[in-house]
Amino acid sequence: MGALVADFPSIQRFVPDTVLKRDVFSETIMGHLADDPSVKVVLRRLDGVPWWARPLSQMLARKEARGLRAVQGIEGCPILLEADRGGILRVWSEGTPLHLAKPRDPLWFKDAKRLLAQLRQRGVCHNDIAKPQNWLMTPDGRAAVIDFQLASVHPKKGKLYRVAAREDLRHMLKQKRSFAHDLLTPRERAMLARKSLPSRIWMATGKKLYNFVTRRLMNWSDGEGTENRIAEDGPAIRAALMTAGAQDVAFAAYALPAGGVGLYAFAEAGAELQMPAGGPQPNLLQTVSALPRDTGGAPRLDLLELIATNRLDELEQLRGDDPALESIVKPIVSARLNLTDRSMK
Repeated sequence: MGALVADFPSIQRFVPDTVLKRDVFSETIMGHLADDPSVKVVLRRLDGVPWWARPLSQMLARKEARGLRAVQGIEGCPILLEADRGGILRVWSEGTPLHLAKPRDPLWFKDAKRLLAQLRQRGVCHNDIAKPQNWLMTPDGRAAVIDFQLASVHPKKGKLYRVAAREDLRHMLKQKRSFAHDLLTPRERAMLARKSLPSRIWMATGKKLYNFVTRRLMNWSDGEGTENRIAEDGPAIRAALMTAGAQDVAFAAYALPAGGVGLYAFAEAGAELQMPAGGPQPNLLQTVSALPRDTGGAPRLDLLELIATNRLDELEQLRGDDPALESIVKPIVSARLNLTDRSMK
């Protein structure tokens, strides 16, 4: 392994700390530069990909590297440091993912349009911004994008580029519809209602094949932080724990050290619970005296996901200065059970 690593400058420059995401195509890890610990960076590491996934993994990496090179200098785009067959190394993009930030300020959406316009000037289409996880709200309230794995670069800006660029804008407007529906203009509403012909064909044909291959054959989902295990195993586990004495149960998914997705169950109960034998089992079961809840009484799954995946920096941002919430969350964090999947030290 040492000789292999020596062939890849991207890995040589990198000191790992925390796994952010793991799938069959790559492992995304946060860390810092070996020669400058103050520079927070992210490595999409490729050298551990299974042999059967390596061709597609390398193709996606080449697309990402080409896209990142094309957008250098655009505010809100990742800063590329290194790209080779071992991985893609970039500066960490500060910000809160959109599904956690839930922007309501019209200035954020105006800045998101600015960002897309600058991508269009470079002939770049992101092609994966329907996911709120790929949008960020920066600390100063501006828009940023990450994950250029599916990005395409179009020097001639032909018909295919124009269709893809329109879809990028339409997918950004879907975020606006989700988080600030009242801010949509009549023109934006009309655009959301009109999918392009390639998009309609993809949804009717290619999307179904993609879902079958990734979710059925590969047992993998591209919905970060949710995965399929919650939907498949959650109801049976919940029923068993409620029978055992839980008042409520909430779930979160996390990356397993050896690959795959683990299911983390938080059971609200007055005493320690044991999961009954038989049937599906959670990988981790933590009994808590109280689950964090929103104003409507529903469990705060956003907070529990961050605890389950050890994203404590994001947890601090999301939790804010709420003493009541702090008193509930702090003991859950202190007693959390997943201490290995994200620690690379």
